[in-house]
Amino acid sequence: MSKTILIVDDSATARMLIRRCVEIAGLPDAEFLEAGNGIEGLEVMSNKSVSLVFTDLNMPEMDGSEFLRAIRASDSYASIPVIVITSAGNEAREAALRQEGATVILSKPISPAIIASTLDSLEETNNGD
Repeated sequence: MSKTILIVDDSATARMLIRRCVEIAGLPDAEFLEAGNGIEGLEVMSNKSVSLVFTDLNMPEMDGSEFLRAIRASDSYASIPVIVITSAGNEAREAALRQEGATVILSKPISPAIIASTLDSLEETNNGD
């Protein structure tokens, strides 16, 4: 079964990098959807079923934290894994993101190996249920 992955970041270059990392990490056949901020991300999610979300934190209009809270507040989206990619890596911020519902928090820079490990962990978690 193919995954539909939403990448939310205001940088087109960052979205491309995340996509390439995911493809190299073992999901070359995934369908990729993109959005430039949380508002656009929610719009995409309202039109298409998404199985995994990658989001940046610092974005205009609706930032990653607001986007994450909106996903978790929705019965339709609450169970979708959300991977937050951030350069603001400190323990207090990560604890807050976990409280807001982040499934995984990755510090920049990311790599295919980091993404592969993260996807494997998510798969193991889902299979363990």
